[in-house]
Amino acid sequence: MRLDDEQESSNVEDRRGMGLPIRGGIGIGTVAVALIASYFLGIDPRTLLGIASQFQGGQPVPAQRAAPVDDEASRFVRKVLHSTETVWAAQFQQRGGTYENPRLVLFTGATATACGTGQTAMGPFYCPRDRQVYIDLAFYQELRDRFHAPGDFAQAYVIAHEVGHHVQNLMGIADKVMAARQRAGDEAKSNALSVRMELQADCLAGVWAAQANESKKILEAGDVEEALAAATAIGDDRLQKQARGYIVPDTFTHGSSQQRVTWFRRGLDSGDMKQCNTFKAAAL
Repeated sequence: MRLDDEQESSNVEDRRGMGLPIRGGIGIGTVAVALIASYFLGIDPRTLLGIASQFQGGQPVPAQRAAPVDDEASRFVRKVLHSTETVWAAQFQQRGGTYENPRLVLFTGATATACGTGQTAMGPFYCPRDRQVYIDLAFYQELRDRFHAPGDFAQAYVIAHEVGHHVQNLMGIADKVMAARQRAGDEAKSNALSVRMELQADCLAGVWAAQANESKKILEAGDVEEALAAATAIGDDRLQKQARGYIVPDTFTHGSSQQRVTWFRRGLDSGDMKQCNTFKAAAL
């Protein structure tokens, strides 16, 4: 990625090295964030609580020394976030609206959020209650080593996807989906709505990439392939196959690898938010 000319966002809070101690047992905060994630992000709370339990392992998470505020990793995050701010401000203005910048929080181990206690094991997430994106940068190492999806643009895609959830929140989509999931009365139907919401966030990430590249030529050879590799690696079918050896489509909450690639690609190729209406798409 070419980010040399990109400014750094001032909307990044660095809490690294200030992680909350986590001990055996799952507290109310963990349950709260799991439920919020279930409603807004389409993550099965039972999965999150299971992961959190394994992650805790009955032992406290040791405090880590704070990283320099201006280290390379945080500079990269601030530049990517500023790029999303610029793109979405222009997109909202074109539609007669005003974009409200989200805040991005860097943390290690665990951190307090308006949705409860956020933990590394949950991966990057967006909390609609405080309109903040939370990322433990250790996820990028996991993306590279476990999911075999290295590269700076793969990392930028992760941020852009979470910012896509913020865009959905500002547009009222998140509230509508939450209400629809509550009315669904059927887990498979609820999961299907979650998949459409997640795929829309993938598409919005693609729109950001297209618009940013049009204005500042940020993409270099191989960047798109990095993002597609990341989208493929974190598809529900790929993750379920790795975890249990088989897939159960009715339990998908984020979409298959192919679906995630398709919708990111749609946003990237069109650069048009109107092409991201997954809720009206007959087929995903």
